[in-house]
Amino acid sequence: MNKTSKINYPDELPIVTHREEIIEAITQHNVVVISGDTGSGKTTQLPKMCLEAGRGQKRMIGCTQPRRIAAITVAERVAQELGGKYSYLVGHKIRFQDRTTKNTKIKFMTDGILLAETRSDHTLRAYDTLIIDEAHERSLNIDFLLGYAKQLLEKRKDLKVIITSATIDTEKFAAHFNNAPIIEVSGRTYPIEVLYRPAEESKEDRESNSYIDLAVQEVLDLRLKRESGDILIFMPTERDINETVELLNQELNPLASTKKKGLQKTDIRVLPLFGRLRAADQSRVFRHFKGRKIVVATNIAETSVTVPGIRYVIDTGLARLSTYNVRARTTSMPVTAVSRASCDQRKGRCGRVGPGTCIRLYSQEEFLNRPEFTLPEIKRSNLAEVILRMMDLKLGDPASFPFIEPPSARAIRDGYDLLNELGALDSSGKEPRLSAKGRIMAMLPLDPRISRMIIEAREHNCLQEIVIIASALTIQDPRIRPAEAEGAADQAHAEFKELPSDFLSYLKIWKEFNNVPFRGQEKDKKKSRSQMRKFCRSHFLSYQRLREWQDIYEQVSSTLREEKGFTMNRTPAAYENIHSAILSGFLRNIGFRKGKNIYQGAQGKELILFPGSVLYNKGGQWIMAAELVETARLYARTAANIKVDWIEPLAGSLCRSTYSSPRWEKKTGRVIADEKVTLFGLVLVSARKKNYARISETTRQEARDIFIHSALLQGELLGRYPFLEHNQGLVSRFEKIEDRLRQRNVLADEYVLYKFYDTRLDPSVHDRASLNRFLKVQQNDKFLFMAERDILIQPPESGQLSDFPEQISLPDNIALKLNYSFDPGKDEDGVTVNLPLDLLGHISPEVFEWLVPGLLPEKVIFLLKGLPKNVRKKLIPIQQTAEELTKELNIYHGSLYRRLEELIFKHFRIKIQRNHWPMEQLPRHLQMRYQLRDSSGKKLMASRNFSDLKVDKGPEQKSESLAKLREKWERTNITTWDFANLPDKIPVQNAKNKLLGFAYPALHLDKQGNISLRLYSDPSESRRASREGILALYSLQFPKQFKLLKKECVLPPSLWALYEGFDSRQKLNDDLYYFVLEALFACKNKAWPQKDEFFRLVDTLKKLGLLNRARQLVDIVLQLLRERRETLDQIIRIKAMTLAKSRSSINMNLFIDELTEIVPADFLRKFSEPQISSAIRYCKALRIRLERAYVSPEKDKIKAEQLAPYAERLKKLKPRDPSPACLQLLQDYHTMLQEFKVSLFAQEMKTLFPVSAKRLENKWQEILYSC
Repeated sequence: MNKTSKINYPDELPIVTHREEIIEAITQHNVVVISGDTGSGKTTQLPKMCLEAGRGQKRMIGCTQPRRIAAITVAERVAQELGGKYSYLVGHKIRFQDRTTKNTKIKFMTDGILLAETRSDHTLRAYDTLIIDEAHERSLNIDFLLGYAKQLLEKRKDLKVIITSATIDTEKFAAHFNNAPIIEVSGRTYPIEVLYRPAEESKEDRESNSYIDLAVQEVLDLRLKRESGDILIFMPTERDINETVELLNQELNPLASTKKKGLQKTDIRVLPLFGRLRAADQSRVFRHFKGRKIVVATNIAETSVTVPGIRYVIDTGLARLSTYNVRARTTSMPVTAVSRASCDQRKGRCGRVGPGTCIRLYSQEEFLNRPEFTLPEIKRSNLAEVILRMMDLKLGDPASFPFIEPPSARAIRDGYDLLNELGALDSSGKEPRLSAKGRIMAMLPLDPRISRMIIEAREHNCLQEIVIIASALTIQDPRIRPAEAEGAADQAHAEFKELPSDFLSYLKIWKEFNNVPFRGQEKDKKKSRSQMRKFCRSHFLSYQRLREWQDIYEQVSSTLREEKGFTMNRTPAAYENIHSAILSGFLRNIGFRKGKNIYQGAQGKELILFPGSVLYNKGGQWIMAAELVETARLYARTAANIKVDWIEPLAGSLCRSTYSSPRWEKKTGRVIADEKVTLFGLVLVSARKKNYARISETTRQEARDIFIHSALLQGELLGRYPFLEHNQGLVSRFEKIEDRLRQRNVLADEYVLYKFYDTRLDPSVHDRASLNRFLKVQQNDKFLFMAERDILIQPPESGQLSDFPEQISLPDNIALKLNYSFDPGKDEDGVTVNLPLDLLGHISPEVFEWLVPGLLPEKVIFLLKGLPKNVRKKLIPIQQTAEELTKELNIYHGSLYRRLEELIFKHFRIKIQRNHWPMEQLPRHLQMRYQLRDSSGKKLMASRNFSDLKVDKGPEQKSESLAKLREKWERTNITTWDFANLPDKIPVQNAKNKLLGFAYPALHLDKQGNISLRLYSDPSESRRASREGILALYSLQFPKQFKLLKKECVLPPSLWALYEGFDSRQKLNDDLYYFVLEALFACKNKAWPQKDEFFRLVDTLKKLGLLNRARQLVDIVLQLLRERRETLDQIIRIKAMTLAKSRSSINMNLFIDELTEIVPADFLRKFSEPQISSAIRYCKALRIRLERAYVSPEKDKIKAEQLAPYAERLKKLKPRDPSPACLQLLQDYHTMLQEFKVSLFAQEMKTLFPVSAKRLENKWQEILYSC
């Protein structure tokens, strides 16, 4: 066709009158906006006008339509109008159908097809003209095309763009294209009557009076009124259309159910019309029939196509519109009320061929309350979905794309974030691109989150369940809860609840409603419509929402059937599989329990389980929710329990890992760290071991450093490595030398040792495995052997080590090993002596006061500096004094403190008391540390206080060495002294002559009265046995007398008054017997008499008479008991007299305590014969004091105050490890104290020796000096 060819236009179409104006505008402008009502002829006539304007000669005229049916029917209409001669110039292309040829000049297509062509033909060189029809619908595809066209016009000045729109917001289109001209075409319509027929509110069940029933009833009413003309019914969903068609056929064509599908013999044709209908079925609505035609359509018939012959429109006012919930971040497809503009578009379909009637199934008030325009799809779309489609179409960055109404930067950013969360993007390159998952998401007409669930379901073989749940999530909850029947609704809904997931409730509802098991086996007979409604009423379910649910399920299933790899599972899926798939789409909606029904959500949000959830009061540790709804609190709705282990594999790169505590793990031979994994601020893994070297290059280097320090320098590497054994031995030897010398200037620091390995090991060595590989390549490890020059700063001076010996030698051939540690602040710091348990009783603690020669000067200086100031200032300069004193010290001879006291007195005439030394303040390294070990070398205890070394030895261990000694020394049947040259102790040595301890000979008395010579390892046990054995040996020398001796040592019962205050008469008699024996044979404190001494005592007692001597001892004991009784009686008498005269100033308890001190309950076990004689004197002195105190209590008080300081100091003194000399001094002081009391309170009795306060003070100084 050329410019001279005649093109015919239908005169009845309003646009024809604007033909010349339009052609001129197309010629003069690159962009023209044509505004006109539906039916004005825009769609069919504009392509012909473009041909007449000279367009489409070398390239095509492209015409886009929002729907496939429109592209097909309009192409057929235009071809018909051009006539058979030129019909070949018109073609159409939709998905899976291309009806164009190389001769095609006018190409009708869906807007999606043109967008798809931009991928391969970025500048659309195939077209010289683009007509974007129905632009007022503002779908995403239309907005994409408008933006793309604007970009394209800058590159192609030859391109013409024509935008057609209903009379809605045309100024926006013009402004978008730099104020392009607008040509308005008025529609030619007939009068239209509008009737409002809302559902009756008085109905008990609104569900039974649905818009389907109302629409069917209106058709029946029109038939009864004999109204002629075709009818167009607007329904929101395909399922609603099919149900309406079925009901109308049942009412209007009762025979249709018995005929084959598609055969109708009546004069009424009921035809469906929706986008997914087959093309052949769609074309039927445009045919002319003999009878009436009733078309039931979605909003596809609103503007896209003009159905001829329509006189009546029945409008439900509803449509399914995709809506994005920003807060829940989900896209749903609810059936919602359309805008007033859409309602008016629908109304206009019935005034084309004559007067029309529009019946609206809603009230006029409801109509007026609706929004004026439908929101553009980009305003109610998830930007993630928009970005997904733009990337799929390669339209560029949304932020720079010329949208008519561009989204906010934040919305775009959120969209990208969501796509990243869902794994739809691959950000490995310079620009983000779609990942494999993202490409599948772009193919699915669903919210990206829902798409992500379905993709994951394919991996978990649970596609059947997930498609059901996904479809449910795109509609409103089908469960209804009327205010007047909340309890009944809750009870009915309880049947669908299934712990521990709300999502499983959807599967139960679906199964019950469809009455079809998941295996896909259909029942022989489906539920009738009335049965389904009855089921919904009884279970408080919305029938309409369930029908929507079914419709969406069919759409999604149909789409998936066209994609590869999506196969419905035939067996029910496991809980974990289903919820892992759901979780993939709702990773941001997870929560960790922090309290009952309270969960810590992503990014610091606090979530509350929705009270209607099956998990309420039963939630697990981790949950996920399909929706977060914020009212007074943020509620998690549609929730399920999940396991934390599911999250990390699904979240992938969204998880954030932090690493702490990198350390060497000896067992695995590598450096590990604790990995903490978080997702949106929630901790998924608190501490998981991770190979530190494999995290990054930085951590690999850190792992290498740790490996060298821990594995090589600290010797924590398992396995046999000759170089390491050599190096550790070399370093350890010099570390011990440093510990002994207490200095760190011998061995090089750790950095030098580290550099030794660092410079010799390959950079790839960071663990045991890599070290083994490296050594295998090197073939030997000689280059890793350290020499002394590699590790020493300066060798120790010659002779320096001798001041820090490795052992101390003591008398009796005792050698004690010393350990050194230079670690200030630690318990082991200083010198540790290893003490064998068996030798503990043979070692005097005084020897350890000296420490070792190398530390002695420092200790002496510290001791001198710690003396009281009045003493210390006389020793200045301390350093010089310490050096002079140290020179005169003979180490390990006696007590260090005593020798220092002697030297200071000798040189400075200053007497140092023992308590003046700052022994408690000595630093740890200046105090010997004692390590007690058993015979096997096992450590028993450690202390710096020798007196703490008290360990129960347990039963005697019979060593082989001790057994040999017993064979040599032990014998039986001893009756007299015949064991001359018997030593006090016998050394026990092993085969290598190592001293193991000592054995102590003793005379042992067995139960049969036989005496034998035994060896004991415990000296105290030896002494105890010898005491009994020696007494038995003496008894053998006096066989007759000993039989009568015990009878002599019995106090008569008549003297009961003497026993008061003692345990019992029997106990006192037993003690008396042993006292007499020990006094007779002088063995109280002497365990082993010499032979001459033994026989001399025997001869003496035979001359004196054993029993006579025994009676003397008993008499002296009785005398003391009588003195005690008399004193006790006097205390009682004076106490009574004091109470009678109200003299309360005398404290009689003081005198009772004094008497108890003079005669304690165990005096016969403690006292010797001279001490008993002294006690008799002290009782008499106490009675004299009592009498004088009664007469003059104040004088007694004054004298008591003179006594008090000397008595109190003795009570307070508790010497640590007292020596025998110290114990004797204390006993002497106690005796002097008693004599001092005599001198104070009973001077007339005279003292045994001179005593005074001064003498007591001097004796006390001796005690302080020695103790």
